[in-house]
Amino acid sequence: MNNRTLGAALLAGATLLLVVHGLGRFIYTPLLPYLVADGVLTLEQGASVASWNFLGYLLGALLALRWHRVAQIRQVLPWALLLHLSSSLAQVWAEQVELLGALRLLNGIANGLVFVQVPALILEWLARHNRTSSSGLVYLGVGAGLLLSSAMVALPASWLHGSARWWPAALASLPLAWWGWRRISQLDVATHEQAKGSSAPPGALFDRASVPLFLAYAGAGLGYILPMTFLPMLASLQGQAKVAGGAWLLTALATLPSPWLWNHLGARLGDKPALLLNFTVQLAGVLAALLLPVGPGTLICGLLVGATFLGTVLLTQRLARSLHPHQGPRLSAAMIALYGLAQLAGPWLAGLWLSHGGSLQSTLWLGAGALLWGLLWMLPVPTRRVATGA
Repeated sequence: MNNRTLGAALLAGATLLLVVHGLGRFIYTPLLPYLVADGVLTLEQGASVASWNFLGYLLGALLALRWHRVAQIRQVLPWALLLHLSSSLAQVWAEQVELLGALRLLNGIANGLVFVQVPALILEWLARHNRTSSSGLVYLGVGAGLLLSSAMVALPASWLHGSARWWPAALASLPLAWWGWRRISQLDVATHEQAKGSSAPPGALFDRASVPLFLAYAGAGLGYILPMTFLPMLASLQGQAKVAGGAWLLTALATLPSPWLWNHLGARLGDKPALLLNFTVQLAGVLAALLLPVGPGTLICGLLVGATFLGTVLLTQRLARSLHPHQGPRLSAAMIALYGLAQLAGPWLAGLWLSHGGSLQSTLWLGAGALLWGLLWMLPVPTRRVATGA
């Protein structure tokens, strides 16, 4: 495999993650203050709609756990992309909260499937060619998606209103999804190896080595999702509209190079030491939003959380595969399902807290506690370097 082939595969995977995660999922974060200001949602309804999307993400990851073989991924992935495109387009006519919640549920299912299956398929392909050290680069698409989503909300903000604010992301998703799928469908993961793998017993996903990693990953999911969902809204509620937009832009910019950074640190330090550093930096970001004045605290939180959360994903996925090298996409789906369950709890708990008179800012203490939990559970995880290629 030459570098051109490698680059094309990684770009295709990154493009699909850009579509479902940047233009499907995280565009809701910068959109939320506008949807509240336009009267489409209240703050409590916004938290509820976010929860429906995270429930969909969990369901999608569980479906990916069921359809984890390479042949199944090839069959399911185009349908998942079609579900993303259709639900994204339908959102432009969703004036009722219930309809928007249902569409965000469907969009989340598509997101969960694609976010598991695309990196898993690419990782198996890279493992076949002894190039797993490049696996984290596929997540560059998420950072690019956050940056693009920020522009697609901010630039037309003055001339779009209400549910029409979904139009730019819906239209941009169409050509990007089509191009990414055409490229990734050509990856040569050998069918005879799939057949051989399908006849082997899958083995246990949970053992003394993997359980601490699963528990740490659950803490990461709950810890990052609260600031990533509500950070612009938090600044907006405190009269810092410019900070709100700037925080999300800073988050997107920090996210863009983070897969390369953590992929590199994992290769140099080992995935476990890199993860310990990752959790520590992410925790510092959430604490900044809690302990510093709203302006600098929000910006620092956006910078540090944006620069770390994708690193958590790629390092954990790679470390997990090194602990169970024959589990492949099944292990990846289980990790993402747990991550999705933890993320689902975040907005639900936030909505519950808000309905009882709590402040949005105080919900971030839950995120800080979850990240501390994850950091502590990382300590007993075995250290095992991933075998990497050239």
